[in-house]
Amino acid sequence: MSTTNKLQVINYNETQKTYTTKSTLTGHVCTIDDTFAEMFPLWASRILITAQNEKWALTAANVTTGFATSVIMAPAEAAAERPVPPAETPDNRPGMLIQIYNRDRFALKHQLMERIGQCIMTCPTTAAFNGLTTAKRVLKVGSSLRYFGDGYQTKTMSGGRKCWKIPVMEGNFIVEDGFGAQEAVAGGNFMIFAETQSAALKAAEAAADAIRANAPDVIMPFPGGICRAGSKAGSLKYKMKASTNHPYCPTLKTVVPDTVVPPSVQCVYEIVINGLTLDAVKNAMKQGVTAAASTLGVVKVSAGNYGGKLGPYKVFLKEALEAQ
Repeated sequence: MSTTNKLQVINYNETQKTYTTKSTLTGHVCTIDDTFAEMFPLWASRILITAQNEKWALTAANVTTGFATSVIMAPAEAAAERPVPPAETPDNRPGMLIQIYNRDRFALKHQLMERIGQCIMTCPTTAAFNGLTTAKRVLKVGSSLRYFGDGYQTKTMSGGRKCWKIPVMEGNFIVEDGFGAQEAVAGGNFMIFAETQSAALKAAEAAADAIRANAPDVIMPFPGGICRAGSKAGSLKYKMKASTNHPYCPTLKTVVPDTVVPPSVQCVYEIVINGLTLDAVKNAMKQGVTAAASTLGVVKVSAGNYGGKLGPYKVFLKEALEAQ
């Protein structure tokens, strides 16, 4: 029996603009809206954290990517991408790749300096290397952080890379001189509508796991890759730049006239994806949508957009379907 999972199209409803799909793996039938996720550009950088063992590399990655779900309120968007084996790191130690996003490269450099200086340099046994070695833009992060050495810092090489050796109480902190930065894609998303909260969470977890396993070069900045409190631009009542996305709130489906929550749905989760390239985000959405739509209890999968007014990038949900 094949373990490859695909979504087969059973029917297309021209009036409602929806696909009815069936999972080749689970047999689950689900509705996929014929819509798209609308995305926008942010500047991105990537840090390769290495440490004495996987425990401390992961610890540094988790701390460094804290308070970084959305630039609506957080100072950056960030998350861990994937582990890196010792054979692929400059110092031959276990590593973790993380990505950090911001509105421009100047704000991005500030966040890199703060997060590397406060979170990686302070973490036992860690070093920080450039994870975007092919980027044309290079932010001089290590060469600025070196001043923490108070004149005792020295130049060094690690795996053929120009680095700085900063004395700390443990010994030395190694940080690469420059970190690559590039324009990237932010805001990839899809919504999971399910009959129960437990079914929705199971589907969202499956989607996030599929993305981590099969979609390189992307991150999911919300907790565990899942967002339960999606936002809309502005507010109906207050002077705010963002507020709860009321059409997607199940508790308001009998209250607001513009609800998009079907009668049988009790929970909605959103998966948000940032990626170094548009193709990376497309692949991540395909992996995630396929996994979510194959989960028992999921009624519908949709995506959020502003009719093309938010940003220049689009990923259509139909790209996740077997027949296109």
